[in-house]
Amino acid sequence: MAIDSDFKNKEARPLGDLVSGLASDISGLFRKEIELAKAEASEKFGSVIGGLEMLIAGAVIGVGAIGVLFAAIVTGIAALFVAWGLDRTFANALASLIVFIVAALIAWAFVARGRAALSASNIRMDRTAHSLARDAAAVKEKL
Repeated sequence: MAIDSDFKNKEARPLGDLVSGLASDISGLFRKEIELAKAEASEKFGSVIGGLEMLIAGAVIGVGAIGVLFAAIVTGIAALFVAWGLDRTFANALASLIVFIVAALIAWAFVARGRAALSASNIRMDRTAHSLARDAAAVKEKL
């Protein structure tokens, strides 16, 4: 019987109490949504920082290693051109130009890939936006 009397008491609550309860529920809901947004933003920020760290580390290591490799390639190509009868100075310049063009293309590919990882679509907060839209629809339905 206690259950029936509790149910009747809830049914007889004044409109002011109901509105106050609804406002409290909505306030709590939006506080939780803000917490979710903060958590998701923190997660996305960590992902962006991780991407930047990888870009920087790759660039630093790559410059040193590829610089040494490219110097060896330039020397080899220049020696090949000299063996074919080109002047040593012209052979060095031509070999350097060839290696520069190849290196520039490789560098462009890495930069383009890094920019893609940092694009706006990768840092959107889809879960929060979906949850807020769902909550807004629920609030509209109750009002």
